[in-house]
Amino acid sequence: MELKLQAEKRVKNEKLATDLIPAVLYGKGVENQSLKLKKVDFEKVFAAAGESNLIDLDFGAGAVKVLVKDSQRDVLKYTFTHIDFYQVNMKEKINTEIPLHFVGESKAVKELGGMLMREVHEIEVECLPSDLVDHIDVNISGLNTYDDVITIADLVLPKGFKLVHNNPEDVVAMVVEPKVEVEEVKPVEAAPVAGATPAAGVTPAASDAKKEGAKK
Repeated sequence: MELKLQAEKRVKNEKLATDLIPAVLYGKGVENQSLKLKKVDFEKVFAAAGESNLIDLDFGAGAVKVLVKDSQRDVLKYTFTHIDFYQVNMKEKINTEIPLHFVGESKAVKELGGMLMREVHEIEVECLPSDLVDHIDVNISGLNTYDDVITIADLVLPKGFKLVHNNPEDVVAMVVEPKVEVEEVKPVEAAPVAGATPAAGVTPAASDAKKEGAKK
């Protein structure tokens, strides 16, 4: 699926209309370009591309292959305020992060009532731009007990991918036992018993005086 996006060159310190986003294009051996593009167009393409799919970006000199390398959003409105595009060389390998997609059914979740914990949501890989994929599947069907884990080393990578990670034993997913809340039992106050020791703060003399008053 080809993802196409139209942009225009932006003049330095140019004030943009509210429906436009400022952007910058850079890459190895590529002259940096200041760009502007329509928010609605970018949002539509980014929803399909994310940061791991190639986009054909055309800003007047013909389309170039780019990745969304970084994006900034408004804190309150959560709308895009700036985009960084990285122009790739289709013949050179790149490092990028690919999202993980958890598939399958865990026996420890279904039968033991455990909770699936996803410790890693994306991994960094090295590959040619033409080998990029939307996501990498992680099959959780091997999580049968609370002792089973899936590590980075267990991931099945697509052909042409090289993992970029310091520790292959880092846990990607596991199942933990559900927390059981124990209801606190409040102590029941015993009813006063005849002949029992008077309550704290009441002296024997005071207790006797109350009895004498009751007789009268």
